[in-house]
Amino acid sequence: MKRAVSLLVLALATPAFAQTPQRIEIPYTQFTLPNGLRVILHEDHTVPMATVNMWYHVGSARELPRRTGFAHLFEHLMFMGSGHVKPGQFDEWLEASGGDNNGSTETDRTNYWINVPATSLELALFLESDRMGYLLDTMTPKTVDAQRDVVKNERRQSVENRPYGTADVVLGEMLYPEGHPYHWPVIGYMDDLTAASYDDVVAFFRKYYAPSNASLVVAGDLDLAKTRTLVEKWFSDVKPAAPPEPVTIPGAALTKVEKKTITDRVQLPRLYDAWLTPRHFEPGDAALDMVADILAGGKNSRLYKRLVYDLQIAQDVSAFQASAALSSSFQVVATARPGHTAAELQKVIDEEIQKLQNEAPTEHELERSVNQIESSFYNRMERVGGFGGKADQLNGYYTATGDPDFFNEDLARYRALSVSDVRAAAAQFLPLDRRVELTVEPEKKP
Repeated sequence: MKRAVSLLVLALATPAFAQTPQRIEIPYTQFTLPNGLRVILHEDHTVPMATVNMWYHVGSARELPRRTGFAHLFEHLMFMGSGHVKPGQFDEWLEASGGDNNGSTETDRTNYWINVPATSLELALFLESDRMGYLLDTMTPKTVDAQRDVVKNERRQSVENRPYGTADVVLGEMLYPEGHPYHWPVIGYMDDLTAASYDDVVAFFRKYYAPSNASLVVAGDLDLAKTRTLVEKWFSDVKPAAPPEPVTIPGAALTKVEKKTITDRVQLPRLYDAWLTPRHFEPGDAALDMVADILAGGKNSRLYKRLVYDLQIAQDVSAFQASAALSSSFQVVATARPGHTAAELQKVIDEEIQKLQNEAPTEHELERSVNQIESSFYNRMERVGGFGGKADQLNGYYTATGDPDFFNEDLARYRALSVSDVRAAAAQFLPLDRRVELTVEPEKKP
């Protein structure tokens, strides 16, 4: 932690562009097993811990219309036992060894990680390999039905019964046409989860959860030669499968302002503005991160200052570039204060976006954003396992670019930006006449 703080202090004390860039060094070894599994090993002897991080290159974007929610369903099924691990033993054995684990699903990937003391690395590799190679040996219609009910209840909690929870679902449907892989929510639709047969679920697993459609990172306090031997021991017997066929992606474009108002059991109106923007790592993607930070990145940002402090018409405001593999979206989200309307918020938001489109931000604003991004990069280097740790980042960069060690190239995207680049991105990618405007209003009392 001290290293990250000292770097941030230096960044604040000296103009960002006068510094010699700090190069991130993450040495790794890479190899591929005969069954197609890509393996990346990274040594970090800071603490006697190790992590096993598996990315399957499948998410909700590889589902089909009327067959949604499968990728997220498997996020649950993968913890319910496999050929040599009885139900309940996965967590029981890990907890007994002092380890922990988790997983997550997004549009383009599903990931799982296991953190253990370095002495329990073989246990983690065994558990991860067993659910890859032998999950179907113990999965039954009863198991699928039980986890289907868990996922449906999760959807009720996170979508139907959460304040403003349906907004993200509606936004996806407004931004992307029917048939586009980003049209439906990651968690899926209730009707699709109910209608899915056991055979449908098995077929999805056989197609996407094969070694050749995955990448494994093992990182931490480990010996490279011994770890490679253990990986080969536990994963080499997992049977290969044919790679999934490419999917056809329909085009997505906004040609006008698409407006919609929905109601929810909430107290205050909330406004969502959204645009279709360049894919992750494409030109414009990094600049839009900077646009988001200048508009709403903290209490000194332009929208926060005007909406929350000066005019006091908003409770909160945020902006972000939601980068993804097939298409990205840029969003501005603001919640009105009591007595104020979404239309009031929209007027101020448009004024600030137009101002940024016409006048470049100050050098100070740009430097602040670059410094914050650099600080975030260095802070993430201090964790090996879990979500966002070095193992997760190595796997993420490999999946997105084919290069696990893409840290410096990623950071260079931001260091190379000028104030005119940020203005140009706002002007090109945030047209006020081609976007989605979604308003969530409180339900009227009877």
